Amino acid sequence: MCPWAWGSEPAFRRLRTALAGRVRWRRAYAILFDDEDDPAPDPTAETAYYAGYVERICAHTQAPRAARLSRVAAGSWPSSLVAGAAELQGVDVAERVLRRLRETVFVLGEPADTLDAAMTATHGVPGLDPDRLRSDAASPDVLERVRADRAEARRPVPEVLSARSASPHPGTAKETSEGGYRYALPTLLLRASSGYRAIPGWQPYEAYAAAVDELCPGLLDSSAPLSPAEALERYGSLTEPERHLLAEGAWPPPGAVPLGTGNGPLWLHPDEASTHPAMPTGPSAAP
Repeated sequence: MCPWAWGSEPAFRRLRTALAGRVRWRRAYAILFDDEDDPAPDPTAETAYYAGYVERICAHTQAPRAARLSRVAAGSWPSSLVAGAAELQGVDVAERVLRRLRETVFVLGEPADTLDAAMTATHGVPGLDPDRLRSDAASPDVLERVRADRAEARRPVPEVLSARSASPHPGTAKETSEGGYRYALPTLLLRASSGYRAIPGWQPYEAYAAAVDELCPGLLDSSAPLSPAEALERYGSLTEPERHLLAEGAWPPPGAVPLGTGNGPLWLHPDEASTHPAMPTGPSAAP
Protein backbone atom coordinates (compact mmCIF):
# COMPACT_ATOMS: atom_id res chain seq x y z
CA MET A 1 0.00 0.00 0.00
CA CYS A 2 3.03 2.29 -0.10
CA PRO A 3 3.02 4.68 -3.09
CA TRP A 4 6.82 4.76 -3.21
CA ALA A 5 6.90 0.95 -3.36
CA TRP A 6 4.25 1.05 -6.11
CA GLY A 7 6.44 3.46 -8.04
CA SER A 8 9.42 1.13 -7.61
CA GLU A 9 7.73 -1.81 -9.32
CA PRO A 10 9.30 -1.13 -12.75
CA ALA A 11 12.82 -1.38 -11.33
CA PHE A 12 11.97 -4.36 -9.13
CA ARG A 13 10.32 -6.25 -11.98
CA ARG A 14 13.35 -5.69 -14.20
CA LEU A 15 15.69 -6.70 -11.39
CA ARG A 16 13.75 -9.91 -10.71
CA THR A 17 13.95 -10.78 -14.41
CA ALA A 18 17.68 -10.05 -14.58
CA LEU A 19 18.34 -12.21 -11.49
CA ALA A 20 15.90 -15.03 -12.29
CA GLY A 21 17.30 -18.39 -11.21
CA ARG A 22 20.33 -16.78 -9.57
CA VAL A 23 18.97 -15.51 -6.27
CA ARG A 24 16.26 -16.15 -3.70
CA TRP A 25 13.88 -13.21 -3.49
CA ARG A 26 11.88 -12.78 -0.29
CA ARG A 27 9.36 -10.07 0.48
CA ALA A 28 8.72 -8.86 4.01
CA TYR A 29 5.33 -7.26 4.63
CA ALA A 30 6.15 -4.32 6.87
CA ILE A 31 2.53 -3.30 7.69
CA LEU A 32 2.34 0.34 6.66
CA PHE A 33 -1.15 0.85 8.18
CA ASP A 34 -1.19 -1.01 11.47
CA ASP A 35 -4.13 -2.08 13.64
CA GLU A 36 -2.62 -0.09 16.48
CA ASP A 37 -2.84 3.21 14.59
CA ASP A 38 -5.40 5.66 15.95
CA PRO A 39 -8.36 6.35 13.63
CA ALA A 40 -8.40 9.75 11.94
CA PRO A 41 -10.69 12.29 13.64
CA ASP A 42 -11.81 13.50 10.18
CA PRO A 43 -11.65 10.65 7.61
CA THR A 44 -12.69 12.92 4.75
CA ALA A 45 -9.89 15.39 5.43
CA GLU A 46 -7.41 12.54 5.91
CA THR A 47 -8.40 11.03 2.56
CA ALA A 48 -8.03 14.37 0.77
CA TYR A 49 -4.60 14.92 2.32
CA TYR A 50 -3.42 11.40 1.50
CA ALA A 51 -4.71 11.59 -2.07
CA GLY A 52 -2.63 14.73 -2.53
CA TYR A 53 0.37 12.98 -1.00
CA VAL A 54 0.02 10.07 -3.43
CA GLU A 55 -0.40 12.49 -6.34
CA ARG A 56 2.87 14.24 -5.46
CA ILE A 57 4.72 10.94 -5.23
CA CYS A 58 3.33 9.72 -8.53
CA ALA A 59 4.54 12.95 -10.14
CA HIS A 60 8.06 11.77 -9.26
CA THR A 61 7.67 8.08 -10.10
CA GLN A 62 5.23 8.46 -13.04
CA ALA A 63 3.29 5.50 -11.63
CA PRO A 64 -0.50 5.51 -12.10
CA ARG A 65 -2.75 6.80 -9.36
CA ALA A 66 -6.46 6.40 -8.89
CA ALA A 67 -8.60 9.18 -10.31
CA ARG A 68 -10.38 9.18 -6.96
CA LEU A 69 -9.29 7.63 -3.67
CA SER A 70 -12.34 6.57 -1.67
CA ARG A 71 -10.52 6.38 1.67
CA VAL A 72 -7.20 5.79 3.37
CA ALA A 73 -6.76 2.08 4.03
CA ALA A 74 -8.04 1.04 7.44
CA GLY A 75 -5.16 -1.42 7.74
CA SER A 76 -2.48 -3.38 5.88
CA TRP A 77 -3.08 -6.71 7.63
CA PRO A 78 -5.78 -8.23 5.37
CA SER A 79 -3.91 -7.60 2.12
CA SER A 80 -0.59 -8.67 3.66
CA LEU A 81 -2.10 -11.92 4.90
CA VAL A 82 -3.64 -12.64 1.50
CA ALA A 83 -0.38 -11.79 -0.28
CA GLY A 84 1.56 -14.02 2.11
CA ALA A 85 -0.95 -16.83 1.67
CA ALA A 86 -0.68 -16.56 -2.12
CA GLU A 87 3.02 -17.39 -1.91
CA LEU A 88 2.02 -20.91 -0.84
CA GLN A 89 0.58 -21.39 -4.35
CA GLY A 90 3.77 -20.58 -6.24
CA VAL A 91 5.69 -17.56 -7.47
CA ASP A 92 3.54 -16.80 -10.52
CA VAL A 93 0.29 -16.86 -8.55
CA ALA A 94 1.81 -14.79 -5.74
CA GLU A 95 3.05 -12.11 -8.14
CA ARG A 96 -0.34 -11.74 -9.80
CA VAL A 97 -2.17 -11.63 -6.44
CA LEU A 98 0.16 -8.99 -5.02
CA ARG A 99 -0.19 -6.91 -8.15
CA ARG A 100 -3.98 -7.01 -7.96
CA LEU A 101 -3.84 -5.97 -4.30
CA ARG A 102 -1.64 -3.00 -5.12
CA GLU A 103 -3.93 -1.98 -7.94
CA THR A 104 -6.91 -1.77 -5.59
CA VAL A 105 -5.26 1.29 -4.06
CA PHE A 106 -3.47 2.92 -6.98
CA VAL A 107 -5.83 2.09 -9.86
CA LEU A 108 -9.25 1.47 -8.32
CA GLY A 109 -8.92 3.84 -5.37
CA GLU A 110 -10.63 1.20 -3.19
CA PRO A 111 -7.96 -0.23 -0.84
CA ALA A 112 -8.28 -3.95 -0.13
CA ASP A 113 -8.33 -3.41 3.62
CA THR A 114 -10.68 -6.28 4.51
CA LEU A 115 -10.35 -9.98 3.82
CA ASP A 116 -13.41 -9.93 1.56
CA ALA A 117 -12.10 -6.99 -0.46
CA ALA A 118 -8.69 -8.63 -0.82
CA MET A 119 -10.28 -11.88 -1.96
CA THR A 120 -12.49 -10.07 -4.49
CA ALA A 121 -9.44 -8.34 -5.95
CA THR A 122 -7.85 -11.71 -6.74
CA HIS A 123 -10.79 -13.03 -8.78
CA GLY A 124 -9.63 -14.69 -11.98
CA VAL A 125 -5.90 -14.76 -11.22
CA PRO A 126 -4.55 -17.61 -13.38
CA GLY A 127 -3.85 -20.80 -11.44
CA LEU A 128 -5.24 -19.45 -8.16
CA ASP A 129 -7.22 -21.71 -5.83
CA PRO A 130 -9.44 -19.12 -4.08
CA ASP A 131 -10.75 -21.50 -1.41
CA ARG A 132 -7.22 -22.41 -0.39
CA LEU A 133 -6.19 -18.75 -0.47
CA ARG A 134 -8.96 -17.74 1.94
CA SER A 135 -8.18 -20.67 4.24
CA ASP A 136 -4.43 -20.02 4.24
CA ALA A 137 -4.91 -16.27 4.81
CA ALA A 138 -6.79 -17.10 8.02
CA SER A 139 -4.27 -19.70 9.18
CA PRO A 140 -1.99 -19.34 12.22
CA ASP A 141 1.07 -20.09 10.08
CA VAL A 142 0.52 -17.19 7.69
CA LEU A 143 -0.37 -14.86 10.55
CA GLU A 144 2.88 -15.76 12.31
CA ARG A 145 4.83 -15.24 9.10
CA VAL A 146 3.43 -11.71 8.61
CA ARG A 147 3.99 -10.92 12.29
CA ALA A 148 7.62 -11.95 11.81
CA ASP A 149 7.84 -9.72 8.73
CA ARG A 150 6.48 -6.78 10.69
CA ALA A 151 9.02 -7.37 13.46
CA GLU A 152 11.89 -7.73 10.98
CA ALA A 153 10.93 -4.42 9.36
CA ARG A 154 11.38 -2.81 12.78
CA ARG A 155 14.97 -4.04 13.11
CA PRO A 156 16.63 -2.01 10.35
CA VAL A 157 20.32 -2.35 9.56
CA PRO A 158 22.40 0.62 10.78
CA GLU A 159 23.08 1.95 7.28
CA VAL A 160 19.48 3.06 6.73
CA LEU A 161 19.23 5.06 9.96
CA SER A 162 20.98 7.97 8.26
CA ALA A 163 20.44 7.20 4.57
CA ARG A 164 21.12 10.12 2.24
CA SER A 165 20.78 10.39 -1.52
CA ALA A 166 19.56 12.70 -4.26
CA SER A 167 16.29 10.76 -4.45
CA PRO A 168 13.10 12.59 -3.43
CA HIS A 169 12.63 9.61 -1.12
CA PRO A 170 16.09 8.60 0.14
CA GLY A 171 14.63 5.93 2.44
CA THR A 172 15.92 6.99 5.85
CA ALA A 173 14.42 4.67 8.49
CA LYS A 174 11.18 5.91 10.06
CA GLU A 175 10.64 6.42 13.77
CA THR A 176 7.84 4.29 15.21
CA SER A 177 5.32 4.98 17.93
CA GLU A 178 7.12 2.38 20.07
CA GLY A 179 10.23 4.54 20.11
CA GLY A 180 12.19 2.47 17.61
CA TYR A 181 12.67 2.51 13.84
CA ARG A 182 11.39 0.64 10.82
CA TYR A 183 12.60 0.44 7.26
CA ALA A 184 11.24 3.08 4.93
CA LEU A 185 9.29 1.49 2.10
CA PRO A 186 10.56 0.16 -0.11
CA THR A 187 13.97 -1.00 1.05
CA LEU A 188 15.91 -3.71 -0.73
CA LEU A 189 18.44 -5.72 1.27
CA LEU A 190 20.90 -7.75 -0.79
CA ARG A 191 22.69 -10.54 1.06
CA ALA A 192 25.57 -12.71 -0.12
CA SER A 193 28.35 -14.68 1.51
CA SER A 194 30.59 -11.64 1.06
CA GLY A 195 28.28 -9.28 2.94
CA TYR A 196 25.16 -7.21 2.32
CA ARG A 197 24.01 -3.97 0.76
CA ALA A 198 20.97 -1.93 1.73
CA ILE A 199 19.28 0.19 -0.94
CA PRO A 200 16.50 2.18 0.73
CA GLY A 201 13.85 4.44 -0.73
CA TRP A 202 12.95 5.16 -4.33
CA GLN A 203 15.92 4.52 -6.60
CA PRO A 204 16.46 4.02 -10.34
CA TYR A 205 17.14 0.54 -11.68
CA GLU A 206 20.80 1.46 -12.17
CA ALA A 207 21.27 1.91 -8.41
CA TYR A 208 20.05 -1.64 -7.75
CA ALA A 209 22.12 -3.05 -10.60
CA ALA A 210 25.25 -1.31 -9.31
CA ALA A 211 24.71 -2.70 -5.80
CA VAL A 212 24.24 -6.23 -7.16
CA ASP A 213 27.36 -5.93 -9.31
CA GLU A 214 29.38 -4.61 -6.37
CA LEU A 215 28.30 -7.51 -4.17
CA CYS A 216 28.29 -10.27 -6.82
CA PRO A 217 30.11 -9.18 -9.99
CA GLY A 218 28.70 -10.67 -13.18
CA LEU A 219 25.51 -11.98 -11.58
CA LEU A 220 23.08 -9.85 -13.57
CA ASP A 221 21.71 -11.31 -16.79
CA SER A 222 22.20 -9.02 -19.78
CA SER A 223 19.81 -10.78 -22.15
CA ALA A 224 17.69 -8.78 -24.58
CA PRO A 225 14.50 -7.16 -23.25
CA LEU A 226 11.12 -8.72 -23.95
CA SER A 227 8.97 -7.74 -26.87
CA PRO A 228 5.86 -5.71 -25.95
CA ALA A 229 3.61 -8.75 -26.49
CA GLU A 230 5.87 -10.98 -24.39
CA ALA A 231 6.06 -8.46 -21.55
CA LEU A 232 2.31 -7.95 -21.40
CA GLU A 233 1.67 -11.70 -21.48
CA ARG A 234 4.20 -12.35 -18.72
CA TYR A 235 3.05 -9.64 -16.34
CA GLY A 236 -0.65 -9.24 -17.14
CA SER A 237 -0.61 -5.50 -16.47
CA LEU A 238 2.00 -2.84 -17.18
CA THR A 239 2.25 0.81 -16.23
CA GLU A 240 3.81 3.30 -18.62
CA PRO A 241 7.15 3.30 -16.70
CA GLU A 242 7.12 -0.51 -16.68
CA ARG A 243 6.49 -0.94 -20.37
CA HIS A 244 9.36 1.44 -21.17
CA LEU A 245 11.74 -0.40 -18.82
CA LEU A 246 10.67 -3.99 -19.49
CA ALA A 247 9.78 -4.05 -23.20
CA GLU A 248 11.37 -2.94 -26.45
CA GLY A 249 9.44 -2.38 -29.66
CA ALA A 250 6.32 -0.75 -31.04
CA TRP A 251 3.65 -0.12 -28.45
CA PRO A 252 0.91 -1.15 -27.84
CA PRO A 253 0.98 -4.81 -28.84
CA PRO A 254 -2.12 -6.27 -30.51
CA GLY A 255 -5.01 -6.77 -28.10
CA ALA A 256 -3.59 -4.58 -25.31
CA VAL A 257 -6.38 -2.99 -23.28
CA PRO A 258 -5.74 0.53 -21.92
CA LEU A 259 -7.32 1.31 -18.57
CA GLY A 260 -7.55 4.97 -17.65
CA THR A 261 -6.24 6.19 -14.29
CA GLY A 262 -5.75 9.62 -12.80
CA ASN A 263 -2.53 10.22 -14.74
CA GLY A 264 -2.18 7.85 -17.68
CA PRO A 265 -3.08 4.33 -18.75
CA LEU A 266 -2.54 0.97 -17.17
CA TRP A 267 -2.10 -1.60 -19.95
CA LEU A 268 -3.81 -4.97 -19.54
CA HIS A 269 -3.36 -8.21 -21.42
CA PRO A 270 -6.77 -9.20 -22.84
CA ASP A 271 -6.92 -12.24 -20.55
CA GLU A 272 -6.21 -10.03 -17.54
CA ALA A 273 -8.78 -7.49 -18.69
CA SER A 274 -11.45 -10.21 -18.80
CA THR A 275 -11.31 -10.66 -15.01
CA HIS A 276 -9.76 -7.42 -13.74
CA PRO A 277 -11.93 -5.70 -11.10
CA ALA A 278 -11.43 -2.30 -12.73
CA MET A 279 -13.06 -3.37 -15.99
CA PRO A 280 -16.84 -2.99 -16.48
CA THR A 281 -17.14 -6.77 -16.94
CA GLY A 282 -14.97 -7.58 -13.93
CA PRO A 283 -16.09 -8.05 -10.32
CA SER A 284 -16.45 -5.11 -8.00
CA ALA A 285 -13.46 -4.59 -5.74
CA ALA A 286 -15.59 -3.25 -2.93
CA PRO A 287 -16.18 -5.57 0.04
